[in-house]
Amino acid sequence: MAKRPIDLDETALTPAQRAAFDAIASGPRGVVEGPLRVWLQSPLLAETAQALGVFCRYGTRLSPKLSELAILVTGAFWRSGFEWAAHAPIAIREGLSATVVDAIRRGERPEFAEPAEEAIYDFASELHRDHRVCDETYARVTALFGQEGAVELTGILGYYTLISMTINAFEVPLPDGATDPFPAKN
Repeated sequence: MAKRPIDLDETALTPAQRAAFDAIASGPRGVVEGPLRVWLQSPLLAETAQALGVFCRYGTRLSPKLSELAILVTGAFWRSGFEWAAHAPIAIREGLSATVVDAIRRGERPEFAEPAEEAIYDFASELHRDHRVCDETYARVTALFGQEGAVELTGILGYYTLISMTINAFEVPLPDGATDPFPAKN
């Protein structure tokens, strides 16, 4: 198998790669792992995308729990093991029910305790599955979060689609100790 960019040698980074690496490592993530390591092959992409990622993960009007819900719907849609392994524990820590998390992983519609959770799930699921959002779902999200919230939610879904696509295209391995949340179906 060809060597994947995830195997990047940190001691041999170009100046541009080092600058991007340092920007990521010194940010709120504190670590350069998974798809972010792949992006270092294109330092300008890494620098630009990681800045968008910081906003999408930490700066939107959505609560961390709802943001993580959107991320999990995206990770499950793409069957992105690294993404799921990284974010499922965060979602639970932020207050998303473990039952909801597991239902999403299995591709089943969860039972939600809060209307906001259901609205985020429906918006994310429809956009991934249908490539658009119906008027009713759009109205529920904008009633709860405004137009700005709907735009930010769409940004989260797009950013984590990029993340998931990178993970899948470059076969980013699961974090140490993680088991495959999406084993191949026979």
